[in-house]
Amino acid sequence: MNEKEKMLAGKIYDPTDEELTRLRTKAHRLSQRYNTLFEDDELRDIVIDELIPNKGKGVYLQGPVYFDYGVFTSFGENCYANFNFTVLDVCPVNIGNNVFFGPNCSLMTPMHPFRWQERNIKFKEDGTAYGDEYAKPINIGDNCWIAANVVITGGVTIGEGCVIGAGSVVTRDIPANSLASGNPCKVIREITEKDSIKYKSELF
Repeated sequence: MNEKEKMLAGKIYDPTDEELTRLRTKAHRLSQRYNTLFEDDELRDIVIDELIPNKGKGVYLQGPVYFDYGVFTSFGENCYANFNFTVLDVCPVNIGNNVFFGPNCSLMTPMHPFRWQERNIKFKEDGTAYGDEYAKPINIGDNCWIAANVVITGGVTIGEGCVIGAGSVVTRDIPANSLASGNPCKVIREITEKDSIKYKSELF
């Protein structure tokens, strides 16, 4: 396996690998370019198509955005992310259809050794610094709402139709149709027909 294959498979890999460095640099430059463009600038579509080639129709990222690779993140259709959307897609990040993110949401696939003896920076014979790193994928099902300031860590799957409360840190899987919140994020209850806005007369 080459270093990119190791990385995507969730194995220890060398982040200083030439191909990975090139892909990261490209994504960082494209992210920065996107962030400098006004919302009505047609160049935005061109930049985001290159940064995230694996996305459906109707995906809109408010910006600023920050992607580690971009090419390892996929979106379904009609997704939206508010300000300061950060995705460290060292392993694949799969986002379904109709998924909405509030501001300051972060999807973090990288993992690091717990023991500092293994986590600290190391040096190759040529003096290049590197670290032992691996990652776990993130999967988010269709029709989810991820509220403001949510962090989702590597290895997590969020089922279809979930609402994740603001400020949550999601470290474990969340089953479909759940209202979940907290740090660490826990299921509060199932979302049901009783949650329909048609029963909230004060809204109309």
